[in-house]
Amino acid sequence: MTKSDASALSTDVSHIAPREKAEILSQALPYIRKYHGKTIVIKYGGNAMTDPALQQDFAEDVVLLKLVGLNPVVVHGGGPQIEELLGKLGKKGHFIQGMRVTDKETMDVVEWVLAGEVQQDVVGMINAAGGKAVGLTGRDGGMIRAKKLKVQDKDDPSKEHDIGQVGDIVSIDPSVVKALQDDQFIPVVSPIGFGEHNESYNINADVVAAKLATVLQAEKLLMLTNIRGVLDKEGQLLTELTPRRIDELVADGTISGGMIPKIAGAIDAAKSGVNAVHIIDGRVPHAMLLEILSDQAYGTMIRSK
Repeated sequence: MTKSDASALSTDVSHIAPREKAEILSQALPYIRKYHGKTIVIKYGGNAMTDPALQQDFAEDVVLLKLVGLNPVVVHGGGPQIEELLGKLGKKGHFIQGMRVTDKETMDVVEWVLAGEVQQDVVGMINAAGGKAVGLTGRDGGMIRAKKLKVQDKDDPSKEHDIGQVGDIVSIDPSVVKALQDDQFIPVVSPIGFGEHNESYNINADVVAAKLATVLQAEKLLMLTNIRGVLDKEGQLLTELTPRRIDELVADGTISGGMIPKIAGAIDAAKSGVNAVHIIDGRVPHAMLLEILSDQAYGTMIRSK
């Protein structure tokens, strides 16, 4: 979908008669009732983070969900923003098996971008839309304890690669998130953890969202992407997937690259008690509302079995 395609999906409802608008709103009531008081974890990334109109839609949707009684928790990425700043600093990225080698200088940039620029942009947008957002990193409240991620060589399993300060989650303490939710705030989490020697770790945002959803026993985990969902080799949307089917799609190369950790996190969350995990197209205006407050399938749902 191009930007012009996305803009064609107009959110202008001025042509809809008042009676029809009322009917549309009333159809959301059963879903509002069903999910009232439940936690919804949202992984925010892709075009929804960079297109101004979609940013506005996202912020308004998060605020609306909070106002009708749901408890949204936002986990954001920031890969393109990190890449842009590293380029300005003249630092060339080095990747091993698709993962960025993160030395001390790169980690400083990651923290500045994620916990500074990107997080404050997200918090500011939600607050401007009428919400009360609070930014957090894994350091706040001792939330995300991490260790160095060990990367096994894909050709030689006995060999491991050192990719620096890239983290694997040891544990998540959600106390600070729950305290904010209880006070009607909207937590916005940057995927940065800390180790036993107070060192910082950059963690895959999809993994953080999935683990946080599991610990919070969220009703739903929504992962915004730049595709319609998981597609088969013919480009058709797969509206529902099981672990066995996912293994088949990984084996034949249909699922690859950055989609693998997203899918792996989704399966773990589904198996661990999150009632529904959805990979949805963040380029569609108000995609979250369409997924949560209607019976339409706007992406791929991951089931535990």
